[in-house]
Amino acid sequence: MRIVLMGIFVPDQEKALRFYTDIHGFVKKTEFLVGADRWLTVVSPEQPDGVELSLVPDAHPAVRPFKEALVADGIPVTSFAVNDVRAEYERLKELGVQFT
Repeated sequence: MRIVLMGIFVPDQEKALRFYTDIHGFVKKTEFLVGADRWLTVVSPEQPDGVELSLVPDAHPAVRPFKEALVADGIPVTSFAVNDVRAEYERLKELGVQFT
């Protein structure tokens, strides 16, 4: 058994797609319409058949309090791995990513 999909809630799928592809360097893997929204996933170019990150619209009323509670308690929703965390931090900071 293995993990194939991890979802994160996003307020704007297009903005999230640009963030995860243009800034983080992930690659769009899946995209198709589901009602007014899209089923949208990205993957690492290093593991194109690895775990997919699903960019899930956060319109459901339960999502906002859930996200706010996680942020308030400092609980991460997902984690990413890099070879040199300091270099990646500097790269992302130069691209305008804000860290909390």
